Amino acid sequence: MHCEYVVNDRSYFTAIIYILMAKILLVEDDSALAEVTKFGLESQGHMVQIASNGDDALLNLRVNKYDVVILDWMMPDKTGIEVLITYRKAGGKIPVLMLTAKTRLEDKEQGLDAGADDYLTKPFEHRELQARVRALLRRPSSLASTVLAVSNITLDPATCIVTLDGAEIKLRPKVYSLLEFLMRHQNQVFSAEAILERVWLDDAMVSTDTVRAHFKLLRRSLGISEGTLIKTVRNRGYMLVSDDREPGSPPIATASSSSSSN
Repeated sequence: MHCEYVVNDRSYFTAIIYILMAKILLVEDDSALAEVTKFGLESQGHMVQIASNGDDALLNLRVNKYDVVILDWMMPDKTGIEVLITYRKAGGKIPVLMLTAKTRLEDKEQGLDAGADDYLTKPFEHRELQARVRALLRRPSSLASTVLAVSNITLDPATCIVTLDGAEIKLRPKVYSLLEFLMRHQNQVFSAEAILERVWLDDAMVSTDTVRAHFKLLRRSLGISEGTLIKTVRNRGYMLVSDDREPGSPPIATASSSSSSN
């Protein structure tokens, strides 16, 4: 989950409004509807990644972290129900909002019994979809309740608070997202391209140069040098080291073998 502060000026006081921005996986085989839905959610400050079929959805759920999944029921090859059952059996706990043209009570029961947290029938108003996403984000989740920690840094996804030596520090939204991603994948090497795909999702306006610039900002914010904690692994990428592992030693997992520079 991602955080941003917005200042709202009133007549006698200034209110700080805390906005939670979600990372959403939208699983929809209708490309036109997917793009319209994505646009509406991104206008609310969320980051949205689209999967057009069930297999791609399950792959993304295995390698990426999301706050909410919006899942279409009727898809070719693998239905949304099949995706949901597979995901829940594998231990997946991310809230899932089911989208479908099926309106019978029996269908709603089937979707909810399969593990959906909410159910919205097509056609739908995008304002209602956005409201239901906000409602799901307000629910406590096991993913959001786990405070991440490494060395002298903690990150609380539920409140988006980052501390350094016990003192809260403020990070830019994307720098925060980068740190959260690294802390969730400690001791794993990721190329700049892989990080771009997972943190910036499918934002076509950014490049790997943006990733490298954000690593410099992150290191500066944490007061660390390039060779400590967040390491650059030559010709491979970046990793956050939570132990005494040397940069050249085999990582626990590698997201991409593409090369990356500082």
